[in-house]
This record gives sequence, C-alpha cells and structure tokens, in this order.
Amino acid sequence: MSKKQKAIFYIILSAFFFALMNCFVRLSGDLPTVQKSFFRNFIAMIAAGFILFKEGIGLDYKKNDIPLLILRSAMGTIGILGNFYAVDHLNLSDASMLNKLSPFFAIIFSMIFLKEKPKLIQYLGVITAFIGSLFIIKPAMEFTEILPALTGTVGGMGAGAAYTAVRALGQRGVKGPLIVFFFSAFSCIAVLPWVIAGFEPMEMRQLGYLLLAGTAATGGQFTITAAYSNAPAKEISIFDYTQIIFAALMGFFLFSDVPDIYSIIGYIIICGASAALFVYNNKQ
Repeated sequence: MSKKQKAIFYIILSAFFFALMNCFVRLSGDLPTVQKSFFRNFIAMIAAGFILFKEGIGLDYKKNDIPLLILRSAMGTIGILGNFYAVDHLNLSDASMLNKLSPFFAIIFSMIFLKEKPKLIQYLGVITAFIGSLFIIKPAMEFTEILPALTGTVGGMGAGAAYTAVRALGQRGVKGPLIVFFFSAFSCIAVLPWVIAGFEPMEMRQLGYLLLAGTAATGGQFTITAAYSNAPAKEISIFDYTQIIFAALMGFFLFSDVPDIYSIIGYIIICGASAALFVYNNKQ
C-alpha cells in the first residue's frame, strides 16, 4: 500500500477502536464518569510508559513545554469526561458526533492561541457545524434532557483545545508517546480524589469492560498517530467520521439505539461541513 492508503486504513481502524471504546464504556453500566475515565487513562498510561521505556525516549521535554503539556492534559481530561457522560446518556452515534465537533473547535483555538488566520470557508464550516450540533442537542427539550448533549459538546470543545495543544507541542518536537503518557498520568491524578470519594464497587464484568475500553482507547491512540504519520490531516481527516457509522451500528445492535430525524439531519450537516473543508484543503 502507498503511504496515503496506509493512513486511510489506520484512521478508519482508529475510528473503529474509539467507537468500540464508547461501546465498552456504555456496557460497563451505571458507574461514575470519573471512575470510567480513570480506568480508560490508566491503561493508556501503562502502554505509553512501556513505549517510552522500550524506545528510550524517557521524559524528554523542555521546561517551557510544561504549560502546553498541562493545557493539553487538562483539556483532554475535560474532553474525555464530557464524552463519557454523553455516551452514558445519549445514543452512541449522537455522543460520537458531538465529540467529532473537535476539529471545528480546533480551528477556533488555533486562531486564538496559535495566531493562525482561518479562511472564509473555515469560518463558514465552524458556523455550519454549530448549526448541525443544534439539531442533535435539540434546545427545545427539557434541560435534564439537553444536559448530556451540552456536556458532549463541551467534551468536543475540550478535545479541540487538546488537539491544538498537541499541534503546538509537535511543532516543538515533543514526541507523541510522551504527550500520551503525560496526559494519561495527569488525567488519572486529576480524577483520583473524586474516584476515591465516590468509588462504586464493581462486578468483575464491569471491571472487564472498563479494561477493554482502556485497551480500545489505547489502540485508537496509536492507530490515529500512525495515520497522521503517513499522511497530512487534510488528506485523511474525513475518514475519521466513519466512527459515526461504527457507533450507529454498535448502538443499534447492542442497545437498540435509533437516532431521530433531527439527529440524522445534524449528522448530515456536520459531515457535510467537514467534507467541504476536506475538499477545500486538498485543492489548496
């Protein structure tokens, strides 16, 4: 396969892994979101630490990289907590789509923090994606029903900010496994007090699902890293939206999830905006 074909294969594989992660999170049952987040990140921390040791990378970062590493980790933690809460309270495909607002938030944060000037079509893409998200959030519903969708949107925003920080760290030469390790360790430590204070005893089945969620998340992290190592984002990012297809199929067969017509319209609008940006970036 060519590098681009490999990249497409890896990004579709990562989309499958992340959809599988959300599925295992839902299957783990009625447990606190922070507890689910802890186990997900604990597995990723062990895997990233093993790679750091095996490849002899170590904790190779400069002092002025620390603020960016902390920002990436804090925003990534918000992203995971928001996504997991949405997964527990919405259709899998709805939760996954709200998390996929992250590229549009990344455009906004890149403009603010990296001083990158978006093109007109990127501005239009952000506005269009926001309109699409409203069809999924459905503002006319009761607040208790809107809350999971708003939390999922905040999760997408956190992920977008985290990806912006990752880009800045990459420009400084900080290695991917180190970023993953720092984020995973930071997230575990950040939620640990809440995990201890509100720990809910788990059955072996629940623990197994959380460990599987962490394993799937780790697979997603490394395959998406492999994808972007083989081709630039502008050439392959659209294929990341296959996660919505995987999530919809898993949600239907395992949980009898059926998105309503408004959610489907939202999917079409957001995917359409992403496709337009994908075509534009390739032409450029």
